[in-house]
Amino acid sequence: MPSYEYIPDGEPHVFGNRVYVYGSHDKFGGSTWCENDYVVWSAPVNDLTDWRFGGVIYRKNQDIENPRGTRYMYAPDVACKNGKYYLYYTLDDMISTTSVAVADSPEGPFEYYGKVRYDSGVVAGSQEKDFYQFDPAVFVDDDGCAYLYSGFETRPVEQEAYDKRGQTYGLFCYRLADDMLTVLGEPKLLIPNTRNLRGTSFENHGFHEGSSMRKFGDTYYLIYSSQNRNELCYATSKQPDGGFTYRGVLVSNGDVGLDGVTEQTCRNYMGNNHGSLTFLGGKYYIFYHRQTNKHSFSRQACAEEIIRLADGTFKQAEMTSCGLNGKPLAGAGEYPAYIACNLYSGSGGVYYDEGVDLRGLPYFTQSGGDRESDGDQYIAELRDGAVVGYKYFDLSDTREITLCLRGSLHGSVEIATEEKGKAVAKANIALDGKAQKITLRINGGTQKSALYFRVFGEGYADFLNFVLL
Repeated sequence: MPSYEYIPDGEPHVFGNRVYVYGSHDKFGGSTWCENDYVVWSAPVNDLTDWRFGGVIYRKNQDIENPRGTRYMYAPDVACKNGKYYLYYTLDDMISTTSVAVADSPEGPFEYYGKVRYDSGVVAGSQEKDFYQFDPAVFVDDDGCAYLYSGFETRPVEQEAYDKRGQTYGLFCYRLADDMLTVLGEPKLLIPNTRNLRGTSFENHGFHEGSSMRKFGDTYYLIYSSQNRNELCYATSKQPDGGFTYRGVLVSNGDVGLDGVTEQTCRNYMGNNHGSLTFLGGKYYIFYHRQTNKHSFSRQACAEEIIRLADGTFKQAEMTSCGLNGKPLAGAGEYPAYIACNLYSGSGGVYYDEGVDLRGLPYFTQSGGDRESDGDQYIAELRDGAVVGYKYFDLSDTREITLCLRGSLHGSVEIATEEKGKAVAKANIALDGKAQKITLRINGGTQKSALYFRVFGEGYADFLNFVLL
């Protein structure tokens, strides 16, 4: 997707011969989550490089409770049944009800359809006894039965405020009637709230938000954002509405838990996460998002190939710069700096959160303009000790790297092919505010090499792009 596009909470779905990614729609430099209308991007299942913008598919003011468009639509999901496409969403975190829109095409346009409700007509989530509805997921099984997944779990610092609502927290499942609007029976609890996890398989990885359901073979995979928030976890069962057991982490937007990485040694700045699995072209992929612009309100879609083992479990995916490329990137050509998968300051990474001091930290951002699409993204404010990492390139024939930097840094830049490895090239730099190109010679690498750029000195540097020769 273009660097000016901000689609978090990605739900990939294959309809026909295309894969569609539905998600929230953040704003560049936004002041809160999900400020824009829903859009969709898609690509042919046999060419994951050819992404097409499907345009706006549903606007905030189409919801009957939001005629002026002042409330924001949080993470959606879409399912197809009987030739119709149904979009499920909630209006920000002040309304605990689920809205539905419907369309004749996966690209819409979607029209408002109604609120998820009981057969009595009462809107689900509107009563004090109901569970708190948030980030709904919808799933249509092979037998045509449809299920709705929803729920929320507060952080301890928010617990008292949410408890006053009198609602129940955790991850729940409804069976849906053929109208895809009416729930059948009572909701089933799939993952209890974090205060009731002791002795269960979900300890330390309890449900927070962002549920999603997939089925591979005869196994159901329940994907969710855990209480740690930076990671997507999953549980499995042989049925869609119960019996789930925690199985592991799919991806962390700091690589926490992978190769001994901890929150203190995270490889990227962390924040909330949300996404899902899909199977394309004989491979499995995990879709998730990253944080940009030094806050949590301009999140971008990411995807990684993920390995499913013979026993049906998944290995935790590593954040890379390859995305859907299917192999290491070519060792020749120009690359934008923003495809970095690792980025942190000399003191390490942090979790983007209220009250966290983010001054002096490097971050992904974009140049200004009257429209969001006016600017190209780059990495800003690399200061002494900052690290920018890329995985992976075929460097077997690469002999030269030219960096394009600007700013006021006086010091040096070095290149390594391992995160903590010895530098393979180094150059002194003295930036004067204008874009400047610095060329370094290297002795090449392997067919699957990482690239790490480290900056040292006084002042700062913005990293625009680099060229491999």
